[in-house]
Amino acid sequence: MEHDVIIIGGSYSGMSAALQRVRARRKVLVIDAGERRNRFASHGHGFLTQDGVAPDVIVAQAGVQLAKYPTLSWIEGKANAAKQVEGGFEIATEDGRSFTGRRLLLALGVKDHLPGIPGLAERWGQSVFHCPYCHGYELDQGPIGVIGVGAISMHQASMLPDWGPTTFLTNGSHEPDKEERELLDRRGARIEPSEIVEISGKADVLLKDGQVLSFAGLFVAPRIEPSSPLAQQLGCEIEDTPIGQIIRANEMKETSVPFVFACGDVARMAGSIALAVGDGAMAAGGVHHSLMFR
Repeated sequence: MEHDVIIIGGSYSGMSAALQRVRARRKVLVIDAGERRNRFASHGHGFLTQDGVAPDVIVAQAGVQLAKYPTLSWIEGKANAAKQVEGGFEIATEDGRSFTGRRLLLALGVKDHLPGIPGLAERWGQSVFHCPYCHGYELDQGPIGVIGVGAISMHQASMLPDWGPTTFLTNGSHEPDKEERELLDRRGARIEPSEIVEISGKADVLLKDGQVLSFAGLFVAPRIEPSSPLAQQLGCEIEDTPIGQIIRANEMKETSVPFVFACGDVARMAGSIALAVGDGAMAAGGVHHSLMFR
């Protein structure tokens, strides 16, 4: 095998895992397609020592630090095929190259499937968000809108009053029952049942009944799925969650396929830089344990 571990995905969780393993002097290959989930956001938050720093800057700093380790190899490209071979795994890239490794770590990231509301996608990461812990504080307690996409939106609508006056724009997706209405009332969130026509300006919502509601920011829960079919190719178990599909992994981040590990947003129900970095470190520990003892 050319490498001790191949890591697919060079964003926060993948880089974190790579750092742990090269510090153990293991041969690590990272294959990265360069499509970070938060590439639309201008600033990252909630990550100690990097609060408010642009994601591009965080990634660049990490890259400089990783490049100092001689057992690291980094490939810019997209992995499009994975299979088990004797002694490990073989990964093929779109440009026709192939690589082998004893262990495989999927730090694939996820695709966000946004509701098809005109004007929403253009504002994703700028004034439309999914994580209040990452972006709620910067709205400075201004009015917040939650765009309904289903029952999961109730969770967002009940959380967000901690960051500002909140309106739950149900948009025909979820009709709160009596208990849910009581919860929203206790939390100080109002319900707006009219359908959304479009979003304009910074976060101005035109409703079907003619109202235009202006917000400091909007939140929506996109449906997610792994950004690559590699896990399915390998036979890894995929878990359906309230927010979409993730790769099922145990406490050491090993999947249902022995010696295939997964970390970051693709293997957990919550996404942030801090969580991804921690998840990558945990997965690296699982990989190293398997290399030493199995």
